[in-house]
Amino acid sequence: MPIEPTDLDSESTEQVQGATLSLSGGGYRAMVFHIGALWRLNEVGLLGRLKRISSVSGGSITAAYLGFKWKDLQFDNGKAKNFQLFVDGMQQMADRTVDAGAIIGGIFLPGTISDRVAKAYDEVLFNGAKLADLPDDSDNKAPRFVINATNVQTSVLWRFSRPYMGDYRIGLVDAPDVALATAVAASSAFPPVLSPLTLPIKQKVRQTKGADLNHDQAYTTQAILSDGGVYDNLGLETVKRFTTLLVSDAGQKIAAEPDPHHDWARHSMRVLDIIDNQVRSLRKRHLIDAYERGDYTGTYWGIRTNFADYHLPDDPLGCLHRDATPLAAIATRLEKMPRDQQHRLINWGYAICDAGLRAHIKPELQAALGMQMTPPAFPFPEAY
Repeated sequence: MPIEPTDLDSESTEQVQGATLSLSGGGYRAMVFHIGALWRLNEVGLLGRLKRISSVSGGSITAAYLGFKWKDLQFDNGKAKNFQLFVDGMQQMADRTVDAGAIIGGIFLPGTISDRVAKAYDEVLFNGAKLADLPDDSDNKAPRFVINATNVQTSVLWRFSRPYMGDYRIGLVDAPDVALATAVAASSAFPPVLSPLTLPIKQKVRQTKGADLNHDQAYTTQAILSDGGVYDNLGLETVKRFTTLLVSDAGQKIAAEPDPHHDWARHSMRVLDIIDNQVRSLRKRHLIDAYERGDYTGTYWGIRTNFADYHLPDDPLGCLHRDATPLAAIATRLEKMPRDQQHRLINWGYAICDAGLRAHIKPELQAALGMQMTPPAFPFPEAY
């Protein structure tokens, strides 16, 4: 099978100058953790200068809402003056349980579980918006937002964006007429309970280089989609052409179990978690190796990152002795999250993002990216 191309609408394989941001999955845990990272990126003037924001699963809720609200955030010199508007919407989403009601409704009522998840996203966040309502990146005034799912039929990454959707085996649908909530529901359809989402394809699928399934209607009239993290749990595939990679990871480390379940359902869940943990570890390892070789500049920060590992000369937020283990252990659910827990997660995403930036984005790269490393201060100081 051919290596998956980074940009399906580009023949070039040369690196592109600029910074990108990848947002991992992890249910509401990831959705809220990434708010803190975006908060710090905005303060230093980098948020408005990103070239691409790639997301999977819970990270796609955050990314899609950021894209939807982009035009209202009033960017100036890379900073959104109205960033709180985005935060408020995200917290309203975290105030609502989605998965339990969707599962029960999908079992006992007409319609699917994924339909109910999409409806909940739409009611709280998107109000009928479509992919076309994401910002236009063609003039470099905004990043391209790429919401990633996994095509279960073709076994490769499925991309949703404003200019196109599709994968490299079936081709592309230009200017897709798809609800933003549907794209996010597909990206966050983690198996086995919320997966799959069946997406009807009513527009023409354009043949692209290497699209070996383009002439088979079984693949071009519908796409059977699952969580983007099944294929790429860090959201890296669509940003690999760029020179500077920023990666925010809220993935959960699998815990040891002395007596794992033997029934097929719960045992299967355990096996899926092990597979996800291994793939995530490999992707992280390859990313760090690429940084160390000099293939890319940038930095990785994770919900399980130990602040001491950055070896920074100072600790302005007092993180050295903070234990983020309870935050990293929050279940991967779309379940209502208490506000105090939201605030702690936002603070930790902010703090560990700040540490990663200060440790690995050197002054010359800061200047090239237009960043200004202002002194950090917790978004919710009362939460710590």
